Amino acid sequence: MRGFEKVKDEFVKYDEKETKMPVRATKNSCGYDFYSPIDLTIKPGESELIWTNVKAFFNENEVLFLFVTSKMGAKHIMIANGTGVIECDYYSNPSNDGNLGFRLINLGKDDYVIKRGDKIGQGVFTYFLKADDEKEVTAVRQGGFGSTSKGFSN
Repeated sequence: MRGFEKVKDEFVKYDEKETKMPVRATKNSCGYDFYSPIDLTIKPGESELIWTNVKAFFNENEVLFLFVTSKMGAKHIMIANGTGVIECDYYSNPSNDGNLGFRLINLGKDDYVIKRGDKIGQGVFTYFLKADDEKEVTAVRQGGFGSTSKGFSN
């Protein structure tokens, strides 16, 4: 099973009343479009983190990759770390309930204006494989956004 839900009310950012859920634009789209809940301008050379107020649930052998749209890439707007990698245990984590965020950076020469409801990226679900000779991993996620190198317990 996989899908999207609104985060719990206490984790909603920007006093948003109605969350626009991710959708695929066409029947053959692999990516789910995510939308901005706020108006925002990203100046050249600067980055901004936009919380979507959406969380994703999916199976243990799957991952959700976050990308910008091709239109955004053409305007030199990128996700700051290149690609967002979301593991299944990010869902409902205690620090932000799994709120998905897009940290966008403007590598262009002009301001990039985002209006509430504009697409800010897309998410693609896919399977991943583990090494056959991997030692058992027992660490459990304790944190949220950016917690891969911290916030785990054994």
